[in-house]
Amino acid sequence: MKVSKEQASANRQTILETAARLYRERGFDGVGVAEITREAGFTHGGFYGHFESKEALAAEACELAFAAPLARLRASLDKHGGDARPYFQNYLRPQHRDAAGQGCPMPALAADAARAPGPIADALTRGIAAYLETLAGQRPDGTRTEAPDAADKARAILSLSALVGGMVLARATAAGAPALSDEILASLQQQLGDCWGRA
Repeated sequence: MKVSKEQASANRQTILETAARLYRERGFDGVGVAEITREAGFTHGGFYGHFESKEALAAEACELAFAAPLARLRASLDKHGGDARPYFQNYLRPQHRDAAGQGCPMPALAADAARAPGPIADALTRGIAAYLETLAGQRPDGTRTEAPDAADKARAILSLSALVGGMVLARATAAGAPALSDEILASLQQQLGDCWGRA
């Protein structure tokens, strides 16, 4: 039975969304094409009608995984007059820690991408660069700049590193030392809040 272009596009999107979630939950090597297509509700055989390879799927799924978190960052900055602290508080919360499949791809996939040069690493690099560009263009006093200076870029790198690294540590300790995991999140909320506080 012939599938319409619209249905084929919707099927492809379902596979991408499923892959983006499963990769964040289990890593690029932790889930195969057969499992992704099965969980998406399709047969393994139809996969190559949508993607040329598992690597192509992974790279595109990585791009998709960045779309919502980046949109949330930009929307939060707009809503709060450039104040990044509400976004940081939302990012560094236990609910994000406990739902890797729905969250930011950086804590879940950065180490995998570093071991997988090529399209996957390129996709992650573009996502990281977009985060840094957004943060560097926003100053703690609420003003925005199209030409971030060295201090703006350093603040963005420090902030993103604290968010991602903190989430990695919080997830790593969540099962064995839940109080420590919560402390990591709370401490970083405070420290980033101080860094981005307004006079």
